[in-house]
Amino acid sequence: MSNADTQVKFANPAPLGLAGFALTTWLLSMINAGWFGGEAMNMVLACALAYGGTAQAIAGVMELPRGNTFGATAFLSYAAFWWSFALFVLFLHDKVPGAFVGWYLFLWGVFTFYMWLATFRAPRALQLVFLALWITFFLLAAGEWTGMASLHVAGGYAGLVTAVLAFYLSAAEVINESQQRSVLPVGAPRAS
Repeated sequence: MSNADTQVKFANPAPLGLAGFALTTWLLSMINAGWFGGEAMNMVLACALAYGGTAQAIAGVMELPRGNTFGATAFLSYAAFWWSFALFVLFLHDKVPGAFVGWYLFLWGVFTFYMWLATFRAPRALQLVFLALWITFFLLAAGEWTGMASLHVAGGYAGLVTAVLAFYLSAAEVINESQQRSVLPVGAPRAS
């Protein structure tokens, strides 16, 4: 028996992680954009804990044996973001100054910005997800710092764009793999 006969093939966890991120981001962004009020937040929290947090953490752990440092870092980090967001809303919302929340969002934007830089040789669809996301974080941070509702709403709309892009990439990875051809284009990665 050769090594090729015993080689284990790991499933691609990226569609799961992207879908968990996209769905939770969409729900929160509808509130941020002003489509729904705070009464909708409980559904966001449930999703943040179960899908945005837990499913992304599972995807991140699944990236480890595949040797995908980027995927593991991204999915585990954004899983932690959703868990920390849920804990903040549940227990700390009225106990943390808005300017400090702005720093929280800004620093997530910094993390997302350097993760975006790491996508420059990845498919264009992944680049767009991270581009839209760091813009979202910076708009929301600026909204917290300035108190300008328009920046918060703009961050909500940028989050909706981010969610659509992440859903698209998740769908493309599942559909393209199942069809064994490119049905939904993701944009060819740059050559080395």
